[in-house]
Amino acid sequence: MEKFRDIKAVVFDADDTLWDCQTYFDDVEREYCRLLAPWARAEDVSASLFRTEEANMPLLGYGCKAFVLSLIENAVTLSGGQIGGEAVGELLRLGKRLLELPATPLPGVEDTLSRLYEEGRYRLAVFTKGELLDQQNKLRRSRLEKYFQHVEIVSDKTERAFLNLCRRLRLAPGSVLMVGNSLKSDVAPALAAGAAAVHIPFHATWQLERTADFEHKRLVKISRFADLLNYI
Repeated sequence: MEKFRDIKAVVFDADDTLWDCQTYFDDVEREYCRLLAPWARAEDVSASLFRTEEANMPLLGYGCKAFVLSLIENAVTLSGGQIGGEAVGELLRLGKRLLELPATPLPGVEDTLSRLYEEGRYRLAVFTKGELLDQQNKLRRSRLEKYFQHVEIVSDKTERAFLNLCRRLRLAPGSVLMVGNSLKSDVAPALAAGAAAVHIPFHATWQLERTADFEHKRLVKISRFADLLNYI
C-alpha cells in the first residue's frame, strides 16, 4: 500500500500500543488462580473471572479498579463466601500493583513519536479508554506526554466516540489516522467513522478484545511501531 494521503492528525491508542499493559494483567490473573486453587482449577477460575468481568462491564467499564472489583466478586462467588479477609487483602494488593505498572515505552515508540513531533507535519493525539486517573498516571510515567497536543480518555471506544474526537480536533475523519493494537477497539471504530487505521498487534490480547481478522482499503497492518513511518 502507498502512503496515506491528506492525513493531518495521527491518533494513538495507549495500552499495549505505546506501552505494555496486558502482560501485567495476565501476571495478576495467574497469581489470582493460585490464591483460589483451594476452590477451583485455574482454567475454571479464569473462565469464571471473564464472565464476571463481562457482566460488570456495563456498570464498571474498563481499567484496574473495575478489574479488582471483579476479582473480589468472583472470589467470593467461587469460594461460596469462604474466602477470608487476608486473601481479599492480597487481591487488593495485586490490584494496586497494576496501578503502578511502569508504562515503559515499547520498542521504537519514543523514537518514532520524537521524529513525528520534530517534523511537525501532523497533530499527535492519544485516544484511549479506561479509568481517568490511571491512564493519566501511565502517560505521565511513560514520559511520552510531551509529544501529544491532545489526550482523550473515554469509557469506551465506539464510532460515536471517535467522531466526537474528530470534532474536538476540528478535523474531518478522513484526515485522521488511528494507530492501535486492537482491531475491535482501535481499528474498527476508526474505520467505521471514515478514518484510516494502522494495526500493530501485541503479543497478548484480553479476551474481550479478541475478534476475527479482517482487511480494509484504509487499513495497514505492521509488526513494528517504527514501520509506521513508512506509511505517513
